[in-house]
Amino acid sequence: MKFLRYIERINLLDKLMKERRTGTPAELAKRLGVSVARLYVIIDQLKDEGAPIVYSRQLCTYFYEYYFSITIKVQIEELGEVKSRNIYGGEKRFNIFSSLLFLYSD
Repeated sequence: MKFLRYIERINLLDKLMKERRTGTPAELAKRLGVSVARLYVIIDQLKDEGAPIVYSRQLCTYFYEYYFSITIKVQIEELGEVKSRNIYGGEKRFNIFSSLLFLYSD
């Protein structure tokens, strides 16, 4: 799933920035499995959401200007028939994902 891969990238990026060990944009892009252009898009999106991301040419790393953290969590759990019916308003679903619930929390 592309969505889950994107979350993994953001979580890794957050970890590396907290540790101040992202490397150059080219190195970081390679580590995340994206192009340098895509890396800049991701960083710009995070900045638009308020992340205080800066780059140090001297240290060759991205980092947070002040204490900051990004937390994205996905929980996948199998639901019993009762919970499943409550979610779908009593309707019976016949597909493989009908008993899975995806939760997002920040």
